[in-house]
Amino acid sequence: MSKKVVITSINTINALGLNIDDCWQNLLKGKSGVKNISSFDTSGLETRIAAELPAEFEDYASNFVKRRISKQMTRVTKMGIVCAKEGIGKHFDTEYYPKERVAVIAGVVNTGYSSLEKQKDDKNSILKAMNNSLSAWLSMDHGFTGPNFSIATTCASSAYAISLGYEMIVNDQADAVVIASADSVINPEEIMGFNELYALSTRNDNPELASCPFSNDRDGFVIGEGAGAMIIESEEKAKKRGASIFAELAGYAITSEAYNIVSPKENGEGMLFNMDKALSHAKVETSDINHINAHGTSTTLNDKYETLAIKNLFGKNSYNIPVISSKSMIGHTIGAAGIIEGVITVKSLIEQQIHPTANLINPDPELDLDYVPGKARKHNMQYAISNSFGFGGHNATLVFKKYV
Repeated sequence: MSKKVVITSINTINALGLNIDDCWQNLLKGKSGVKNISSFDTSGLETRIAAELPAEFEDYASNFVKRRISKQMTRVTKMGIVCAKEGIGKHFDTEYYPKERVAVIAGVVNTGYSSLEKQKDDKNSILKAMNNSLSAWLSMDHGFTGPNFSIATTCASSAYAISLGYEMIVNDQADAVVIASADSVINPEEIMGFNELYALSTRNDNPELASCPFSNDRDGFVIGEGAGAMIIESEEKAKKRGASIFAELAGYAITSEAYNIVSPKENGEGMLFNMDKALSHAKVETSDINHINAHGTSTTLNDKYETLAIKNLFGKNSYNIPVISSKSMIGHTIGAAGIIEGVITVKSLIEQQIHPTANLINPDPELDLDYVPGKARKHNMQYAISNSFGFGGHNATLVFKKYV
C-alpha cells in the first residue's frame, strides 16, 4: 500500500501580506498588490510597476534572522528564510524526527544578487550568489542533516521542489521535507531583459489593473516578489506525532515540452499532457477535479493555451470547474510561483472558498471558462490542481486533496 503524503505546514509572504492569513484575506477581497516600483528609479524603463513586498518586511525579518547573518544573504534569500522559519515555528516540532531524517529542498531560480544588492553592500558576494544558500541556511538554522539542495526550473522551480519532496517521503528517504522558495526580479537589468522579450505589461498608468489574466487587453505579466514554504510528511507519521494536517498531496507531474525556450507548445499540448499525467499519478478522474489554480500569467499565449488545454482535457466538465489566477493580484513570483500558488490552493481546500481572478473586466471572447470574476466564492471541493509552466518548457502540475 503506497504512503499518503500530507501537508503539515503552509506559509507565504508576498505583496498582499507577510503571512498566509493576511495574504488570504486580501486575496478574498480581490485586492491588488501591484503598484509603482518604489525600490529604485524606474524612469528609464518601459515597465515601472511590480508587486513589491510591504514596506515593513525588513523590520519583520529581524525577528527571524540575526543582523550578522542577514549581511551574508540577499533580500530574496531572507524572504525564504523568514517564510519557512515562521511556518516551522508554528507547525513543526524540530526535535521529533532524527535530524538526518529531515530534508530541505528549495526552488531557486536565482538568489536575487542583482545590481541593487551590490550597490547596497558588495561584501559576502560568494555567499549571496550561492544558489543553494536558502536550503543551506534552513538546514543549519535547525540542525537538519538530511539532504538539502535547490532546484532551478524557472517558473516551475518550487513546484518541482514539492514534487521531489513527495518522492522522498514515498520512498522513505526522509520523515519530513521542508520545501521553500523565494524570488524577486524587481531590478533594472531583469526588467529590461523581460522587456526585450515583450513579456511584461507596460500598463504603468494603472498599476492595479495591469495584471489581467484571461482578459482581451492583457499585455504581459507583472513581476511579483515573495516566498512560500510547505512541510510534507507521511500521513502515518504525521498522525503519530499529533500534527495538524492541512491537506493531502495526492500526486504530481513534471515534464519537459522540448519545444521552445520561451513559448509553450501550440494549443497547450504540453500543458494538457502534464495535467493528464498528474491526474493519473494521483489516481483521479477528470470528473474529480473541483478547482484549478492556473498558471494564468496575463500573457497572450499562456492564457490562451492553458485554457485550450483545460478544455481539451476536461471536456464539457471544464465549464463547471472554477479556474483562477492568483497572479492577477500578487504578480508573477517566478521561481516561487509554484509553491505560493500551491499554498493558496491548499488554503482554498481548507476554507472551501475560492478567491476571484482580479481585473477580468474585458474578457477575451475566446477564453470562456469560469474564471471567477468579481468576488470570492464558496465552493465544495475535494480535489484541486495548481499549474506551473516555465520558460524552457518546464511543466509542473500538483494535485491536492481535502483532508478529512
